Amino acid sequence: MTTPPLHSLDIRLLRYFAVVAEENNMSRAALRLFMSQPPLSRHIRQLEERLGVTLFVRHTKGLTLTNEGLRVLEIVRPLLEQQDKTYAALSQLALNGAQSLRLGLTTAFEQGVFAALETQLNTRIETLRLVRQSSPDLVRLVRRGKLDAAVVALPLETAGLAVTPLDWHEPLIAALPAIWPEAGGASLSLGELNHRPLFWFSRERNPAFFDATRARFQRVGYAPTCLEEPLEHDVLLARIAHGDGLSLLPASFAVILREGVFFCPLSDGELSVQAGLVMLPENALRLEWLKSVMPSAGLT
Repeated sequence: MTTPPLHSLDIRLLRYFAVVAEENNMSRAALRLFMSQPPLSRHIRQLEERLGVTLFVRHTKGLTLTNEGLRVLEIVRPLLEQQDKTYAALSQLALNGAQSLRLGLTTAFEQGVFAALETQLNTRIETLRLVRQSSPDLVRLVRRGKLDAAVVALPLETAGLAVTPLDWHEPLIAALPAIWPEAGGASLSLGELNHRPLFWFSRERNPAFFDATRARFQRVGYAPTCLEEPLEHDVLLARIAHGDGLSLLPASFAVILREGVFFCPLSDGELSVQAGLVMLPENALRLEWLKSVMPSAGLT
């Protein structure tokens, strides 16, 4: 079997290698790249096979670059820096010529979070169409080409899409009936709410987020009786105000002043959601400029 020429080497492999080299740890690198560890390990082995060198020494505490790995890192850094400069220049070109944008905004966050983003886009885009739906629904619309991109809540099943994790994180807080004795405190642990029913979604609606939160529930010993969560937040808050159960919502929802609902921070400190930008891979270069809007909109 003939080895493909090096000029056909996917530059993503070099980017993966550089991140692993910076972290000296496969798990931390996988988190930065927003991918799981096994495929990242396979990519690094593939790169080693293509180059015919060993890039890292593996040990119990992580990874250490070999002399060959240091040399490869020295060689590829200018290429990666030039790629970043090229994308930035092309992004500015795309931004100057942007005429329209179909953007999804997840309803997982209170919509005031996106006010600055909407303002920024309205000053740059002639025709802006915003669609507000759940993160899984937005992903489906992006895959079908009905949206150019979407800001979603992670973790989420995003196979086949280009994903850019943003630095916007929100802790989950408890929204509970104001009539409950637990309401009124400065904070609560999930354990204190174990005997109370929880409005929660079915796994079919969002498997990735369901599994991630369930694992965190298990770590803190939280195993409530679950009620089917209403799809509309106003209905959910009405059920909570009535005393039917509690819910766990991103902290931005605390700005909603709903009579009969008390929002309380959680002391467990493990539950949070993160914003991410998703799009089809073939649109990634054309919409690279969109990432540059996120910092000024407070989302990164």
